[in-house]
Formats: sequence, structure tokens, C-alpha cells
Amino acid sequence: MTPINFRKLVTHKEVLSILTHLESEMGTSICIEDIDGKPLIGVNSESTATRYPVKLLEEVIGWVIGEYKTPAIALLLSSLAQQQYEKKLLAKELLEKYQEIDTIYDISTQVTRSLDLKELAELVLEEARKLIRSTNGSILLLDHSTGRFQVLWEYGEICVLDKPLILGEGIVGVIIQSGRGEIINDVLCDPRFTDSQTCIRSLICVPLKTKRQVIGAIAISSKTPTTYSTEDLKLLTMLALQTAVAIEKALLYQQNCNALQLAHEQTQQLQRTLYEFQQIQTKLIQSEKLSSLGQLVADIAHEINNPINYVSGNLSHAQQYIQEILHLLQLYQKHYPQPVSEIQAELDALDVEFIVEDLTKLLSSMLLGVSRIRQMALSLRNFSRLDQAEMKPVDIHEGIDSTLLILQSRLKPKDRNLGIQVIKEYGDIPLVEGYANQINQVFMNIIANAIDALEEVGSESSYAGEELSIPTPKSITQNPQIHISTQVLDSNRIKIQFTDNGPGIPESVQKRLFEPFFTTKPAGKGTGLGLSISYQIIEKHRGSLECLSVPGGGTTFSIEIPITQTTPNSSKKLS
Repeated sequence: MTPINFRKLVTHKEVLSILTHLESEMGTSICIEDIDGKPLIGVNSESTATRYPVKLLEEVIGWVIGEYKTPAIALLLSSLAQQQYEKKLLAKELLEKYQEIDTIYDISTQVTRSLDLKELAELVLEEARKLIRSTNGSILLLDHSTGRFQVLWEYGEICVLDKPLILGEGIVGVIIQSGRGEIINDVLCDPRFTDSQTCIRSLICVPLKTKRQVIGAIAISSKTPTTYSTEDLKLLTMLALQTAVAIEKALLYQQNCNALQLAHEQTQQLQRTLYEFQQIQTKLIQSEKLSSLGQLVADIAHEINNPINYVSGNLSHAQQYIQEILHLLQLYQKHYPQPVSEIQAELDALDVEFIVEDLTKLLSSMLLGVSRIRQMALSLRNFSRLDQAEMKPVDIHEGIDSTLLILQSRLKPKDRNLGIQVIKEYGDIPLVEGYANQINQVFMNIIANAIDALEEVGSESSYAGEELSIPTPKSITQNPQIHISTQVLDSNRIKIQFTDNGPGIPESVQKRLFEPFFTTKPAGKGTGLGLSISYQIIEKHRGSLECLSVPGGGTTFSIEIPITQTTPNSSKKLS
């Protein structure tokens, strides 16, 4: 096929103008025909006229017919045809370059978007496969510490050169070490070739280089001998430049992600360590507080109990002796109704009848007082429960009553405080397996906090540094109450609730209520451990402790606890 359109060339306006001018200057007519003898310009009327060829690349593309001056015109047209052909080649080359640049730009845009190494490698190889004929391809990443290569992605048969791939060894290793891309059109004849089992016959390998170092390579190969061109090498080199930048960016991103992950894990570990430290510290404080409080209460109960036993034991004898003396006095009055004047004067002064009547009441009152003191000492002993270091059946109602008795002085009216009414609504609940002194400590913390809240009704409350003024209903100030209820939930669970009609707790404080060392009380009035310790004690008993509160609507602490601590699938008990 003719490389150019001869008809279009000679009929072009500018060419026609030149030919017309030549006809005039030469004084002769010009006839031009195409390769098939079809007239394009003028008519050949003379059969004897000479035909001169118009050539392009040694190929005849048309004829000029005329006299002896006509060969110059044929040469002119041949020259114009050559120029037209070269312009066409240049346009084609420019178009190809434009398409190549456009393709590389598209690939670059796609490649730089990806931050996943394998996804990036797959994308580059798929594009390289479309642009350069090949049966195999791979992208290699260099491990600088070992000098070995990792295959990020590959296509075609598993047919890698020079296994294992090591920097500076074999064709690929030497090319990468040199830092310059190469074409190897006959692998078997290359002196650097060392793998006799390979199925590769032709190869293009281009190192992946960043500004600092070589980080790998991209290799395209064929199982059959193929003549790769410098254009192929140039195209793969452009791909390699974009790929190296993208891989470096992906590696940096991966390193950043790894660093962030490590920092996150270290932060979590520090948080866990801090939490464990707080738990250990809280448990130590809890243990110390329980031990100290229990020992103190037990000592007080013991010290009270000894003199009370002494007084109680002697009061019964005193009552007997007094009764006997009174009986003797009655006998004297019966048999000696008229005593001597001195005795009569003393009887009139003493008012014996009143003394006899009041002495009986006095003894009864003393016995009642001693009984109440003994009951309080018993409550103190029950609260401390130092004799119950092991898990035993616990009477929840007895524990609550002992706690209330200890806190009785804070419940009574004093100064401007109207006193706090305690309403008990006890259900028919069984004994609960647990540590009595620890459970009593929970009751003490919750009830004491409720009393604190009710005592502060009407005043401004400070929560975690934030001043919050909570409106107080008149019903609270006129009738502060603590409502305590117990009930059975199911075959192995009971619920205990403590509800006050105090000012309530803001939601922001509720979220942190059971945190160790968190307190809303002024310095010196609270450690922030009471509720935290209570929460851990209930957790230790495999139960739950929750706080439900609405600002201005009171607060409820709800405890759910198993009746027995035996695990479902084991006879062992939790400790």
C-alpha cells in the first residue's frame, strides 16, 4: 500500500499553483497519472511522449508525462512526496508519544492513589502487560538487611530467574545492583545467567530507584525469544520511576501505620498497667480499711461488752437484794407500826412509799438500758465479723440493721436537721453466701453516702470541679427519707435497693462514680474509694452494683447478688 495519497498530493492547491507556474515558465503542458495510469492532471494526447516515474522510498507512486524538461517535474513531485511522507511519520510519532505520555499519566494517577504494596504492584504489572508483549512479569522488593528480594506480585508461570534472588548475583541481581535497566533478548547466552532450569528466554529488567537508594526492580519477560526494543525499555523505565515513588510512599505509610499501632498498643498497655496498679492500690486500701475498721469496731464492741456484762450480771443480784430489803421493810412496818420518834422522823423525811415505788421502775430502766447497750455491742460485733474470714451464709437484713444502728446518731434530728426517716421493706430472702464484713462495708458506704446527700439538700453541690445548682423539692427538705428494700429475683439471685429522695447525681458524675479516687466531696471529707471498693466487693461476689439517678429526683443504688457462690459447672467457689 502506498505510504501516502499521491492523488491528494498533486491536487493540493499549493502544488497545483506550482505546477501551473512551471507549465508557464517551461512553455509546455504537464500530464500526471497515478500508478495505474489514471489521469490526475492534464491529458496525454501524444502517444510518443516520455513517461517519468515519481518515486517514494524507491517505489513508483505515479507518472509525469511530457517532453525532455518533464523529469525535473517528476523529481520535484518525488521530493514533495518524500516531505509529505516524513510529515506523516512525524505526526504518527508525535501521536504515539502523546498516547504514551497519556498512558503513563493515567497509570501514574492510579498508582499514586494506592497505599497497599501488593495492590500497587498488581496494578503496575497489569498495565505493563498491556503495553509490552510478555508471558511473565514480577515486581521485586529489596530487603537491604539481607540482600534478598521479596516478590510483591507476579503473573505468568512461576519461572523466576536465579533462585534465590540475591543482590549482585545472577542477571537480575547484577542489573539491580548496577542501577541501570537492561534488555536481554537471549537470556541463555548471557554470561551472568546461572539458572539452567529457567523457562525465560528474553527479559527487560529495570531497577526501582528513589532519590536515596535502589528499593527493588520490575521485570518483564517472555518464554520465547523476543526482540525487545529500546522503546520498550524506555516505557518500562517510565513505569519504574512512578512505581518507585509510589512504593516508597506506601512503605512510609506502612511504617507510620505500624508506628501508630505500636504507640496505640503501648498506650493500651500503659492504661492496663495503670488500671491494674489502681486496682491493687484500691484492694490494699480496701483490705487495710476493712481490717482497721473491723478491728476498731471489734475492739470497741469488746470494751463495751465487758463492763456491760459486769453491770448486767450485778444488776440482777442488786434487784434481788433490794427486793429482799423491801420485803424486810414491809415486815417491820407490819409488826412495828409505831416506830420510835427518831425512825418516824426519818420515814417522813425520806418519803419511803415514793422510793419503794420509784426504785422498782429505776431498776427496770437500768436493765432496759443495759440491754440496749448490749444489743449495740452485738451489732458492732456482727458488723465487723472478724470471726468470719471465710465465705459463710450471711443474713442480709441483720447486716443492714447493724449498719443502721451504727449510723443511728446521723439519722436522728439535730440542729436544723429534721432527721432522716428510714423505711424498710424487707422481702422473704434466704441467707446469702459471702463475706459478711465485706457486704456490711458495702451497706455502710451506700447508706452513709445517702445520708451525706440528704444532709446537703438545699446547698450548692460541686461535682468534679463543676458548680451545679440542683433544684430541691420541698418534699425532700421537709421529709428526707431512705427507702431500703430486698426481694428474691430468681432461684439464685436477690436484689437489694437503697433509694433516697435527695438531690440526685448528674449524668457526667454517674459515669465516673465507681472510679477509684474519684470524689465530689471537698478535700478531707472523702477519698473517692468507698463506692469503688463497694463495686469491687459486689463483683467479687459475682454480683452487680448500679446507680440510677435523675438530678432533682433522688438516687437508687441497686445490688444484685447470687444466693450461692458455686459456679455453674463446678463445685468450686469463687474467692
